[in-house]
Amino acid sequence: MQSISRSMHSLARASQWACSACKHTATPHSRNVNGAVLRRALHSSRSRLAQPRLPQSPNSPEMEQLRAYYRRKNQTVLYYTMSLILGTVAFSYGSVPMYKMICQTTGWGGQPVRHNGDDADVARKLVPVTSAHRIKVNFSSSVSDVLPWKFVPQQREVSVLPGETALAFYTATNNGDKDIIGVATYSVTPAQCAPYFSKIQCFCFEEQRLNAGETVDMPVFFYLDPDLLNDLNMKGVETVTLNYTFFKARYDDNGRFKPPASSFIQA
Repeated sequence: MQSISRSMHSLARASQWACSACKHTATPHSRNVNGAVLRRALHSSRSRLAQPRLPQSPNSPEMEQLRAYYRRKNQTVLYYTMSLILGTVAFSYGSVPMYKMICQTTGWGGQPVRHNGDDADVARKLVPVTSAHRIKVNFSSSVSDVLPWKFVPQQREVSVLPGETALAFYTATNNGDKDIIGVATYSVTPAQCAPYFSKIQCFCFEEQRLNAGETVDMPVFFYLDPDLLNDLNMKGVETVTLNYTFFKARYDDNGRFKPPASSFIQA
């Protein structure tokens, strides 16, 4: 501001000593130019005054406050990032059993439902509906490439009434030269039938140890819930397929059994 005042004072003194001819010959354009120069100088001085002054010394209190501010900001960002990473890892581990539980409760994705009701409720459903049409249940099987087992159903299909119990068998043979533990997963198609496919006894998701060259029979005891007769999505469904797939059992570093991840993909 002092430089602007000196500039205006010098211009005023120069105008006092100017000759009368120069005063009369000064054009409006020159006066506009001088006014524009003064306005630019005033704006530049105000901009310089508005800029904050940074401390010159790196050890000054202002610099220490600035470092402390950015240090707290970086720590906050670090805490948020670590929380996000830990939350993602926890969700990835918890989503597998949670998804399996939801599938077994609702029957999503072809997962047969496990009923945990009382015996009276189950007994009420185990009454064949003779007025309904029989539904054909097909059985299929497959084995993981790393498991040297032969796994096949003993029967291709059975026809059951809603509410009627049925018993089927699968046969597994260990063709390897050493004892192997396997675990089976299952699925039901079409998917809309899964909530009504109820298992009473099954070998799925349990460790099955077969010695080298051993052959065992594995039973499946099930029934179709009569409530499917009231579901419009089940109209026209006459065939249901139950599929089992055997995988080689895996264990973690502590020797605990780890269910195969592919079972939840199938579910």
